[in-house]
Amino acid sequence: MVHDAAGAEDIAQEAFLAAVRALDRFDRRRPFGPWLHRIVVNRAIDWARREALRRGAGDPEHSPVAAHADEPAAGELMPALTQLAPEQRAVVVLRYLLEYTPGEIARMLELPRGTVNSRLRRGLDRLRDLIEVEG
Repeated sequence: MVHDAAGAEDIAQEAFLAAVRALDRFDRRRPFGPWLHRIVVNRAIDWARREALRRGAGDPEHSPVAAHADEPAAGELMPALTQLAPEQRAVVVLRYLLEYTPGEIARMLELPRGTVNSRLRRGLDRLRDLIEVEG
């Protein structure tokens, strides 16, 4: 989701620590996986926002797009994904790469299903535009 191995490791560590700290608030009647996944996705969104601010401040070394643009396996999709807003990227990755249903994503992120659907639609429209421009 973040296209940065070191960033992904940091996110995983932060999410694990946050989950351990919040374990006493976990509702044992609900599934553990979606709860933990939501914590990880929220940390990834926060990380992506910080990186976008850093890039906006003129730090090209921290650009995931630049770091992965020359990877042939990434094709056109992965660099385009990094250009989506973090909220759109999260739902697109959860839906099409991790294969969660929109209802599962809505429950996981505690969002209305309509919000998930609109983020998916906007994200997919933006991906199409990005890939058409680059292609």
